[in-house]
Amino acid sequence: MEKLLVKGKTKDLYDIGGGLYKLYFKDDMTGKDGVFDPGANEVGLTLEGAGDAGLRLSVHFFQLLNAAGYATHFVSANIPGKTMVVKPARAFGCGLEIICRFVAMGSFVRRYGLLVEENTSLPAVVEMTIKNDAAGDPLITQEALEALGVLQPYEYEELVKLTKGICEQIKNNLAARGLELCDIKLEFGKDEAGNILLIDEFSAGNMRVREAGDIVPPLELAGKVL
Repeated sequence: MEKLLVKGKTKDLYDIGGGLYKLYFKDDMTGKDGVFDPGANEVGLTLEGAGDAGLRLSVHFFQLLNAAGYATHFVSANIPGKTMVVKPARAFGCGLEIICRFVAMGSFVRRYGLLVEENTSLPAVVEMTIKNDAAGDPLITQEALEALGVLQPYEYEELVKLTKGICEQIKNNLAARGLELCDIKLEFGKDEAGNILLIDEFSAGNMRVREAGDIVPPLELAGKVL
C-alpha cells in the first residue's frame, strides 16, 4: 500500500514498498509573484501541464545519463499518471542543491552584479546551496560542508566532477536541438552502499534554456527537446 512521505513544493514522494519510491509531478513551479524562477525557494505559479512536461523531460535526461554511465535513482515512469519510480537515496545533510552555470543570470547576477554583467558566458561554474527555504537556500563553501559533516573531503570534488560531466551531456543534447543551456540545478544522494546517485528531476523548473537568445517558456521546453 502506498504511503505519502513528503508533500513537496513541486513533487510528492510516496513509499510504494519493495524498497522503491514514487514521485508525483505537480503543476506547481518555483518563482515569485507569478514569475517563474528556477532558483526560487517557494511556489510562485501553477501551470497546467507543467508536471507532465517535467516528467517527460526527466525520463529523457535520466535515460540519456544512464546510457552514458552515470548512476541515477531512475527506475521507470508512468507518463499518464505523472509519476516516476525511483530507488532510495539518502540526502547529503538536510539536502544539498548543486547549480551549474553556463550564463550569468538570475541570483548569480543579483549576488555578483558588481563583478559580472547579465548574460556573460561562464565556464560551467558550480555552486552549492543548503536546502533551507526559511534561510533562502544559502550558499555554502567546501570547508563549511566538510566541517559540518555534510560531505567527506573527497566527496566535494567528486560532486563537482559529476556535475560538470552530467551538465556537459545535457548541454550537448540541448545544443543538438538548437537550444542553449544557461543554468541547471541538480541534486545527489547516496544509496545504502554509499554510492553517489543523481536524484530528483529534470524539468523547466530546474533549468533555464535559451533559443536564439530568448528564454524558452517552461511549458514549451519539453516540446522542443522531445
